[in-house]
Amino acid sequence: MFWQEDEQTPQTGPDDDVVDVLFSLKCRALPVDHAFALGQALVREAPWLETAPDAGVHSIHVAGSQNGWERPTHGADQQLLLSRRTKLCIRVPRERVADLKSALEETSIDVAGAQLQIGEGRPKALVKEPTLFARYVAGPAALDEDAFLHWAAEELRAMDIRIRKALCGKATQLTTPTGALDTRSLLLADLKPEESLRLQHRGLGPHRAMGCGIFIPHKGIDAVHKPK
Repeated sequence: MFWQEDEQTPQTGPDDDVVDVLFSLKCRALPVDHAFALGQALVREAPWLETAPDAGVHSIHVAGSQNGWERPTHGADQQLLLSRRTKLCIRVPRERVADLKSALEETSIDVAGAQLQIGEGRPKALVKEPTLFARYVAGPAALDEDAFLHWAAEELRAMDIRIRKALCGKATQLTTPTGALDTRSLLLADLKPEESLRLQHRGLGPHRAMGCGIFIPHKGIDAVHKPK
């Protein structure tokens, strides 16, 4: 964990050079471990997603618990139950939104045996929040927490982003045809507005089509850790 006290970073307005496109979808259930299958299915429809700068595919996530249902543990044999409100979210440069909508709207893709019907997509601007969270970051394999944070700090420094507060979360293995991909969650706080935007645009580490290294706004972490 890195923790350096700094002055409060003010929030600023949205940016639309890169956007998240939220698609409505119809699908009863998906494997919890669906990142590789979803990314490959979407790349088949829009091959440029794999190489376009600033593009990435958010893994589909649902609430930890709802109406008595508890989110299952991670694994390809566990199923996520999707609601009508669940969205497919893809991050792309603004100039590729029309291409993405043309490729995906009103199509059906196979994701690990589940049929996912994609409806209308609506762009949503990114917001320069000071606290960002990535569920999966694929750093060098088999790093412990301290080594992972050191690697992340070096990668961020190369993007002119300074770590002030960081919390490294749980390790998760994502299934791929070539074996398990080691990832960790990462939360960064007290980012400057331009740093927040740059990180959301570029991401951290490889495998963006699998949802790795994609940062989203998160509530502040003072409640999680308040240094004495």
